[in-house]
Amino acid sequence: MNIDRLVQHSEGSAAIPPVDTWQPALSGEIDILVQEDGSWLHEGQPFARPAIAKLLSSLLRLDDDGYCLVTPVERWRISVVDRPFVMVEADFHDDAWWLKTQFDDVVRLDAEHPMTLTATPSGELAPECALRFGLAARLHRNVFYRLVEQARINESASGDSECQLYSAGRWHLLGQWSDSVPSESP
Repeated sequence: MNIDRLVQHSEGSAAIPPVDTWQPALSGEIDILVQEDGSWLHEGQPFARPAIAKLLSSLLRLDDDGYCLVTPVERWRISVVDRPFVMVEADFHDDAWWLKTQFDDVVRLDAEHPMTLTATPSGELAPECALRFGLAARLHRNVFYRLVEQARINESASGDSECQLYSAGRWHLLGQWSDSVPSESP
């Protein structure tokens, strides 16, 4: 993967390439790790030029065999601890929440980009928002708290409590817990 050529080709372009239509064979693995906090490392070090991590994030998709950086002729698997993106900003307008990642991707929280609860590497359930090509983003702590301030607590059909946020005509799940207290054995 020739990074300099990719950077040169992408200059002036903010669009996400159609990586979902490119189907090259797996070229191998590349030493890129996305940590749980959303920081991208190459050979154990942060990228010297943040623009390269941003460019690579636009070439990412989730395949059956893992997270892959894709070009029309190459596909390289990378390591991701949890999710490759983190929502770092949230803004409400036009009857919807708009969320922004650490690489300036903006999505509208809606039916196409829903919020769901999934397990983190430690096994806890945490909200994530769908982005594109099978990718999702976790919420940064400050974004989570901002959204919780605007959410409501409802009881689910199973009797659990749910923290739900309204956006774009539907309710999105931010959290869930059981109100029942386990009974003590005699």
